Amino acid sequence: MFQSWKSASARWGAPVAALGLLASCSNSQTTTDTASATAKADSTSANAARPDSAATAGTAPQPVAPSKPKPTWAPGIHPEMQAVIEQLEALSGPTPMAKLTPQEARKAPSAADAAMATMKKFNIPTSPATADTMSRTVAPGVKVRVYTPKSGTAPYPVIVYYHGGGWVIANLDTYDASVRSLSEQTGAVVVSVAYRQGPEFKFPTAHNDSFAAYQWALAHTAELKGDAKRIAVAGESAGGNLACAVSMMARDKKVAMPKYQLIVYPIAGYDLNTPSYLANTQTKPLNKDLMAWFFKYYLRTPADGKSPMIDLVHANLKGLPAATIVTAQYDPLMSEGKMLADNLQKAGVTVKYKNYEGVTHEFFGMAAVVPEAKEAQAFAVEGLKSALK
Repeated sequence: MFQSWKSASARWGAPVAALGLLASCSNSQTTTDTASATAKADSTSANAARPDSAATAGTAPQPVAPSKPKPTWAPGIHPEMQAVIEQLEALSGPTPMAKLTPQEARKAPSAADAAMATMKKFNIPTSPATADTMSRTVAPGVKVRVYTPKSGTAPYPVIVYYHGGGWVIANLDTYDASVRSLSEQTGAVVVSVAYRQGPEFKFPTAHNDSFAAYQWALAHTAELKGDAKRIAVAGESAGGNLACAVSMMARDKKVAMPKYQLIVYPIAGYDLNTPSYLANTQTKPLNKDLMAWFFKYYLRTPADGKSPMIDLVHANLKGLPAATIVTAQYDPLMSEGKMLADNLQKAGVTVKYKNYEGVTHEFFGMAAVVPEAKEAQAFAVEGLKSALK
């Protein structure tokens, strides 16, 4: 049962895995919470990893290469991605995450931990932080971490970002690399949302929390040194679902809509028999069994899976903001991500879509290790910058 996660945690710290973008946060408090209390409450740890933690001083980076044959489930996996997966397997042990309880799974190594371990193994350095951070409580049980650029001129564009984890696991630290990259490359303030998760908080809690955080960002753009007329939503996996759902909720509730959506390998349906689900029953870090596990612990009943907030591919998508959608080859969510792009276009929404070959779910934040992640981030930033200029 993930026999090595305790030793992995001791070696790599909290799952901050900044993958080339990590730096210690400045976590200045703007609430009445103490710094330590806030760090504990949103599962953050400002100093869990230092910018120099991934490399040995004076040693040049090495080419990233796997040490084993390609897995049978990914005959075309690219070497850098495979090297990360090998590190994930080494950290995790033999028990699949879908066999764990949610509480156990939250302690298990993540793909972000594996990427950081890969950086350490191949002596890949991290880069200095380009954003300051602060933590805020924005609604009961809902916190955000705000990333403000150290350079540029306010007011900045604003991106409200939702992390992945199937609405059950992961936290702000797990996706810190993606957020820092988006802030750095767009020059935007990024509001990263820590929504409540299942099974303690079932559907639609995460969705409602996400919309509440979006409304808070709209109401506090001046305080955030942001521009209320230049706001976007973004997210990965379950967070990609939340980003699109927030756009739908804003439309339906007559709230100011985001100008753009970045949706990365989203959960966009409830059909576990799409072509990509059937082709990816053994993939890592995400596969069919784990997706069923996420639905089990977040949805109240199977009927929730048919809600338009979950089943985006069958929802009313008319009038939504333009979007960039990214998918990965070895990912059970690839088919529905492509279907969402197609259905948005059919609804009259401008969409930029690209599938990345040779990589798995969770690759987007791994730009320091995986070349396709760097390419996908550039693709994502292109759409965001164009919409938020």
